Amino acid sequence: VQLQASGGGSAQTGDSLGLSCTPSGRTFSGYTIGWFRQPPGKEREFVAAIKWNSRHTYYANSLRGRFTISRDNDKNTVSLQMNNLKPEDTAVYYCAASSSIIQSSIRIPRAYGYWGQGTLVTVSS
Repeated sequence: VQLQASGGGSAQTGDSLGLSCTPSGRTFSGYTIGWFRQPPGKEREFVAAIKWNSRHTYYANSLRGRFTISRDNDKNTVSLQMNNLKPEDTAVYYCAASSSIIQSSIRIPRAYGYWGQGTLVTVSS
């Protein structure tokens, strides 16, 4: 499945931004969709994930409460709402999907077989 990530851009500290991830050619049914980010000069890290069918969500502990992942069945889209942005949220954000993932691997990038192209979020102070 090909993933298209959109949204992002530039923001100031305290602003909100939203990202969206949409698959091409199929639905997300049966998939786990994750958001990861890669800050400049750092490794890719887990942000949040959602199981499409159950809507069960998972978050990086440090981002819980500021970031919200959700699904829109009508639009076949997974969104990431980012509130109270901080400069350390600056990163390229990627959506990823897996049709078969075990719960213990949800936060691991290599557990996902499909990746979007990434979208840059820049937060200035």
